[in-house]
Amino acid sequence: MKAPVMHRSIFALATAAALTGCAFAPPAKPPAPPSPSHYAVQPTPAQSAQADGVSQHFSLGARAVPEWWRRYGSDTLDAWVDEGLRNNPSLAATQHSLEAAHQLLRAQVGANMLPTLDGQAQSSRQRALGFPDFGPPTNLYDVYAGQLSLSYNFDLFGATRHGIEQTAAQVDQQSYEFDAAKRALAANIVIAAINAASLSEQLSTSERLSALAHQQAALTEHAYQLGAASRDDLLSVQQQAESIDTSIPGLRAQAMRARHGLAVLMGRTPDQAPASLSLAELQLPLDVPVSVPSELLQQRPDVLAAEASVHAASAQVGVATANLFPHISLSASLGTAGFKPASLFTGAGSIWSVGAGLTQPIFHGGALMAQRRAAIASYNAALAQYRQAVLNAFQNVADTLTALDQDALTLQAASRQAATAEQAFGDTGARYRLGAVSYPETVLTEQHLQSARLTEIQARAARMADTAALFQAMGTPPATARKD
Repeated sequence: MKAPVMHRSIFALATAAALTGCAFAPPAKPPAPPSPSHYAVQPTPAQSAQADGVSQHFSLGARAVPEWWRRYGSDTLDAWVDEGLRNNPSLAATQHSLEAAHQLLRAQVGANMLPTLDGQAQSSRQRALGFPDFGPPTNLYDVYAGQLSLSYNFDLFGATRHGIEQTAAQVDQQSYEFDAAKRALAANIVIAAINAASLSEQLSTSERLSALAHQQAALTEHAYQLGAASRDDLLSVQQQAESIDTSIPGLRAQAMRARHGLAVLMGRTPDQAPASLSLAELQLPLDVPVSVPSELLQQRPDVLAAEASVHAASAQVGVATANLFPHISLSASLGTAGFKPASLFTGAGSIWSVGAGLTQPIFHGGALMAQRRAAIASYNAALAQYRQAVLNAFQNVADTLTALDQDALTLQAASRQAATAEQAFGDTGARYRLGAVSYPETVLTEQHLQSARLTEIQARAARMADTAALFQAMGTPPATARKD
């Protein structure tokens, strides 16, 4: 009577452990992250300062925009982004890796959660030794066999379930990383196009500055020869012209690198780089969404990927814990065998087997406990990385909001400077036509105008690029984000 009682006790223990298998792993979701009242040190303003005649409105509480690059109002830019999303090799590699991960997950589920059934067939010719002084010295015979084998592992303690859960979480992590790669690619294409346009216009303006500087140097040299200018005046304007000339090759190289980088992002070779846009072809998006911090974390693929990493690490602890407990498996086979092919289909040749196995780890040199401690340490590391991802997301938004607000002020000042310089150039030209000023003064005022325009180009491009960075910082709208 003792044996049945012991069996019932073991069965009850196994059942209880199976029902509490989820306790083998720590929480799959990380603790609630901080929720600041606003992103930066100062609260987010409702709108930016006015520059170029417009102010950007920050839509507080709005969600991310799916195809935000279309707000720049350029069909050419839209086509470039679409081409990049179709043809970029790095993005395609990430997508194929994600598909491979999905298929491996399906394989793991099929191999571990369901029974496996295999068919086997065998045909062999064998030679066996006979008995001494009895019959022939050797026996030659053929063996034919065919059977079906069925096996199944009972997942009483959740090792298989946690293993599949870990793989599924890793697939989720790769899915979010793919979403992040798509949005990063779109942002990089937009910013590269803006930089290429800015550098092209800066190069044209610098070349005009160089021409004016050399013209100023020639006029000063003529004045020096007539005794109307000192040698110091001549050397000063010549040095200024040479300084501008020195900057042009580097600026031209930057413009070409920007075009080459844009072509590669689009999946083209550098020699097929598209012609640069002009900044005038791009409209500054006037309505920019700024999600509340709690919603931001559900829109940022990098934060969601870090959360999925915590889930995977939690499941790994469950696997390592379950490996400390018994593993139970069942196996069965049914087939037929004989010494002649015809006997395979008779009842006399039937063969079968049924078996059950139980494996309880007893001594592994401390390896199993060390693996569990390592899994717990990895889980704690994943929690810390999640917290860091949250902080990085908040900082990213705070930095881009601050930059965008300051960009408007910079452009505002640059535009005023350019407007003043243009007015001075116009007044000087009018006075020159009346004979009130000399020609060198008109050249000098145009130099001031071109320098002011150069600063204005840089400020306008920075405002457009930082707007793209803020759209990118908002993440992916929940309607289009991947689900767990």
